[in-house]
Amino acid sequence: MEDWLDPCLDAEEMRATDAWAIKDQGVPSLELMETAGRAVAEAAAQVATTSRAAIVCGKGNNGGDGLVAARALRETGFDVDALLLAPPDELSDDAKANVDRFDGARHLDPGELTEAMQGAGVVIDAVFGTGFAGAPRGPAVAAIEAMNETEAPVVATDIASGVNASTGEVEGMAVEAEVTVTFHAPKLGHWIAPGKDHTGELRVAPIGIPDGGPVQSTAGLIDARVLKLAPPRAAGSTKFSSGQVLVVGGSRGLTGAVTMAALAAIRTGAGYATVAVPADLEHIFEIKLTEVMSIGCASRDGGLRPAASERILGAAERAACVVLGSGMGREQGTQRLIQELTERIEAPLVIDADGLNAHAGRIEKLAARKAPFILTPHAGEMGRLLDRDSKAVGAKRAESAREAASRSGGIVLLKGDDSIVTDGDRFAVNTVSSPQLATAGTGDVLSGMIAALIARGMEPFAATCAAVVAHSRAGRAAGDLVGHDSVIAGDVIESIPAGLAL
Repeated sequence: MEDWLDPCLDAEEMRATDAWAIKDQGVPSLELMETAGRAVAEAAAQVATTSRAAIVCGKGNNGGDGLVAARALRETGFDVDALLLAPPDELSDDAKANVDRFDGARHLDPGELTEAMQGAGVVIDAVFGTGFAGAPRGPAVAAIEAMNETEAPVVATDIASGVNASTGEVEGMAVEAEVTVTFHAPKLGHWIAPGKDHTGELRVAPIGIPDGGPVQSTAGLIDARVLKLAPPRAAGSTKFSSGQVLVVGGSRGLTGAVTMAALAAIRTGAGYATVAVPADLEHIFEIKLTEVMSIGCASRDGGLRPAASERILGAAERAACVVLGSGMGREQGTQRLIQELTERIEAPLVIDADGLNAHAGRIEKLAARKAPFILTPHAGEMGRLLDRDSKAVGAKRAESAREAASRSGGIVLLKGDDSIVTDGDRFAVNTVSSPQLATAGTGDVLSGMIAALIARGMEPFAATCAAVVAHSRAGRAAGDLVGHDSVIAGDVIESIPAGLAL
């Protein structure tokens, strides 16, 4: 794994890590449980509004962690109620051992849970652990409902019950935690929506698993240190050595998309940028873009025509990276032009907006490209690429991103507050939340940033990850300057230097 990705485990990797620690390294499982439960208790004590705690325990080892937390809280003076969803004789072996160590754990019928939690200053969710998948059933449903209805803060043990730790999927109900205390390492389900929305504040607690385990994570969280890979301008640099970005797009009413992508590219450090735009709109770009060159191409009624292909291809020969599709429109001839350019442009491609729509339902044809390309869909565009509803994409974001990468052969950036970048083998997730970016045009800014970093010499997967984290940081910096809800795409462009800064 790249050294700028922080390991993030799935359920199977965590299971194998636990097994290695217990079987190969001789760490007692009860010792791991003790440390884990005490970490949960510590977090619960910090957020509790009164000195009464309710702990809801499932029958697996997650419930055992909760029973340890119950004992630890009682030792510090809390009035503790440990509520079991199964009879004690049905618990896992380690959970049974901790029932014996805690006096007063009681098995309740599901309908009694809400009343049992009343007056609690904190509730601990210890129902399901990271091995859970599917939809909750039986008493767990009532437990999750009761925890979500309580006014007390809820602390989740390892992961919010109902969330798939490997994918972030929520097939039924899931606990809405204020704090999640996970063990040893973060899990993908903490950071990928919708699971991310159930996690609250994530705290990672070491529990005594030794370093040097044989399990290698296959996914990681993007760290800002990836920005160090961008080659800086040296004393002998020229605009040519800093790389040229070509942005192909524009149509009547959609000139802003090309403008923002081009401005973002040069603000991200590209030596120069050129826009290939409809000839009958070129004068607009000449006025808008002082630092960017323009090429007027064959057009009709403010849109690029298929006859523009040769001129665009000529310009692409000089480019280190090309952004294709910004504000290009969905007219049939324009869509054919996009498909031809995708096949024939030999430079790396960033395909966005109407560039993606031109490949809806035909994503496999992209696999014929020899040069690298990056697809940058949001959930709606991903749905069109994969021929499914955007809600289905939102429910299975990790799976959708991996499928698109596998079928297309390219790098996929599935945009969102949890932006995912994958090439089918590598898998990276952005953790820099930036709701300031929820405004028109910021996707065009991101495309220009990716293209610039590739043009500067970064490997495309790393460039995409770097652009994602810098873009989020720029959004937050822009919010600091103009206000959280007042950010527009132009503000993000102006804040790109802050996003890139280390």
